[in-house]
Amino acid sequence: MKDRINVGIIGFGTVGSGAARILINNADIIKRRLGIPVVLKKMADLDIKKDRGIKLDKDVLTTDAAKILDDPDIDIVIELIGGYEPAKSFILKAIERGKCVVTSNKALLAVHGEEIFHIAASKGVDIGFEGSVGGGIPIIRILKEGLAANNILSIYGIINGTSNYILTKMTNEGRAFGDVLSEAQRLGYAEADLTFDIEGIDSAHKLTILTTLAFGTPVKFDNIYTEGITRITPLDIEYAKEFGYKIKLLAISKMDNGQIEARVHPTMVPNEYLISTVEGVFNAIYVAGDAVGDTMYYGRGAGDMPTGSAITSDIIEIARNIITNSVGRVPPPAFQLKERKELKIKKMDDIVCPFYLRFMAMDRPSVLSKISGILGEHNISIASMIQKGRKEDGAVSVVMMTHEAKEKDVQGALAKIDKLPVIADKTMFIRVEGEV
Repeated sequence: MKDRINVGIIGFGTVGSGAARILINNADIIKRRLGIPVVLKKMADLDIKKDRGIKLDKDVLTTDAAKILDDPDIDIVIELIGGYEPAKSFILKAIERGKCVVTSNKALLAVHGEEIFHIAASKGVDIGFEGSVGGGIPIIRILKEGLAANNILSIYGIINGTSNYILTKMTNEGRAFGDVLSEAQRLGYAEADLTFDIEGIDSAHKLTILTTLAFGTPVKFDNIYTEGITRITPLDIEYAKEFGYKIKLLAISKMDNGQIEARVHPTMVPNEYLISTVEGVFNAIYVAGDAVGDTMYYGRGAGDMPTGSAITSDIIEIARNIITNSVGRVPPPAFQLKERKELKIKKMDDIVCPFYLRFMAMDRPSVLSKISGILGEHNISIASMIQKGRKEDGAVSVVMMTHEAKEKDVQGALAKIDKLPVIADKTMFIRVEGEV
């Protein structure tokens, strides 16, 4: 029987600081839950002189990750440096040495997760990644264990706090995208690489992981349709309000006749949907299962302590497995590797949903008939329409909500409409969830 679990953390940044703080401050409650103490034996970072507000013995700190990877007494390696390399190499070296691993590295798992999962399974070690999606929301454990009896039907998630913060401010205060983005940067909500947040890449990384777990299939990150929020304007937000909707950057994954829809894009959501009320940097993930029905999980999606909480929960879970000799009890991708099925990701052209369309059209006779005629030719029917103001010289907004239509048909119709001489600018379109 082990008398302690020794851990080593590689990465003493924001998340690493949160995890270390929890391991130290909550050492007593962790011991009471586990039966033996969890000891932070080593903390590695290139900069060990910066004050993180945590008191660690000098012999705990090191600039050499090998002192963690090569230490036979360390049971669990926690990788918190992010990115692809050297993070991947550190994780694989830890696994090769028979150590269990915890990481919050969603980008790495989205791109190289399959390789890591298979190697971990072959070496008989656990890998925890609760902190990779949803910050402190235990969505990974929910999919792996809490909803294990269910066929998952669909997932709808607000899983990037920066984008949600920006859209919330634009909605509530009528501000422009660029203005709110600058504020998000000043407040430290945005990632170092802004494109990951605002172009939907961060959400797509997380959706890759969720889809893999939910449907028991390997998912390639490159197959996730990804679209960001940079083209959303205050004007479209105001029109959405008039129709009774809010615009959210949604990560959507659902089963459809044996194929998976997996996509990230701005989406109009009805005001009565609970997920439309999620504001600021908070995340929310809606999961529907065939047995449990509709469920939703809400909380802070990032930050040192929420993500540190998720990381420490993985440490405790793996420590329990080590103590009871039950490592590998739950396979990393939720399904037994040999039981997973290759499922096709549905092409965006084949996606069917309602659409919001905003045309900038010259105020001329027969303009509406030309637009509606082309929509009709492409099997697109109009559910409702708004046109405000008249301009003898200039363009006006003509806004429509369609019934369900196929993406390919909508794209084809808009390509034709935008070539009309009475159309002054490229048509804005936003996909809609829910009935119109």
